[in-house]
Amino acid sequence: MKILVFGGSGKIGSAVAWDLAKDSEIEKIGIVGRRQGALEETKNWVGSDKIVPHILDINNKEETKMVMKQYDVGVLTLPDRKTSYKVAHCAIEAGLHIVDTIEEFHRTPDAYETEGLELPSGMKLVDYGEWLHSKAVENGVTFVDGMGFAPGLSNITLGDGIRKMDVAERAVARVGGIPSKEAAAKHPLRYMITWAFEHVLREYMIKLNVIKNGKIVEVDATTDLEKFRFNQCGKDEELECAVTPGMPSFLFTRQQLKEFAEKTVRWPGHWQGVQTLKECGMLDIEPVNFEGTKIIPRKFLLSIITPRLQPREGETDVCVMYNTLEGKKDGKNMKIEYYMWDEADTKNNISSMMRVTGFPMAITARLIARDEIKEKGIVAPEDGIKEGLYKKFLGELKKRNIHIIEIIS
Repeated sequence: MKILVFGGSGKIGSAVAWDLAKDSEIEKIGIVGRRQGALEETKNWVGSDKIVPHILDINNKEETKMVMKQYDVGVLTLPDRKTSYKVAHCAIEAGLHIVDTIEEFHRTPDAYETEGLELPSGMKLVDYGEWLHSKAVENGVTFVDGMGFAPGLSNITLGDGIRKMDVAERAVARVGGIPSKEAAAKHPLRYMITWAFEHVLREYMIKLNVIKNGKIVEVDATTDLEKFRFNQCGKDEELECAVTPGMPSFLFTRQQLKEFAEKTVRWPGHWQGVQTLKECGMLDIEPVNFEGTKIIPRKFLLSIITPRLQPREGETDVCVMYNTLEGKKDGKNMKIEYYMWDEADTKNNISSMMRVTGFPMAITARLIARDEIKEKGIVAPEDGIKEGLYKKFLGELKKRNIHIIEIIS
């Protein structure tokens, strides 16, 4: 198997390469980036001769396709929609199977803050996703879209739970990467950067769809604040979560639900701080005049706050998942809960976010390469990882010390 990792010098891409390098079935791991030095750092950190750096400008479609044709599966760990869509489009044209981590469901592109998404000439945004899916089917490409932690693990767990029920009615995914409790107390917003922070702020500001009373409705991000207690995996913590746009595929693939929302988990106090920033206009992207100069409030805030949110020496992160599903089985009420509390691998210098995002992507790339995921076109995680493959997937996670607890009542 030959796997190509886009964003190979980033944290998630590095984790994907690190995991793949340990597999004797993998003979070649390409890592794509624009800086030779960064790619060499990843290669040295992984410590494997299987790693092949590719310095590549993805705007050069022909060169990108030439590299793609050397591999069986591509893994996209790119930071924004512009690059993610561009590479996905190119891969589909090149006939390369792909796994992407961006939470945007490419079959139903977000109409807000499209981040420079480039549409084919004369095409409307509303038509692009279905066109992309059709092209993938036509070219025999499997495109598992939104695989990682959230979306990813959140999708496949709830997807499996729905298959266990006769009627699934209400699903809520509560997921998030947070600092360790000790580190949280030392940073603004009780938060520490574990993911592209500009992308995080985008998620806090857009409008998104959820399912309420059996209908898809639009709501503001960060609303429907919920406090909950996480008391599994040897932990007992009070946490909070609010609605964010993390699992858009469910609105397309699981429309039978009467209620559905994905919520991002944070330590208490975070969401109150975010709301204050929103009310003050600090997360806006419309330029404002400041002493004769136009500035974008969100970019200015990023320049000030980002250094204060960077992990300090010895600080680690945690990834939390608490998903609930309610419905009926044999005419009786049924509830399924999924719990995960994952901590950083300090021995190998791999953050929890790298583990629970990168490792599922690496596992999925293998499954595609082995033709164990057979669907073609844009495939949501909940439709690609199912039944026997779901059990196999969880087994692979356990080998990596990522444990998901399922409680049925």
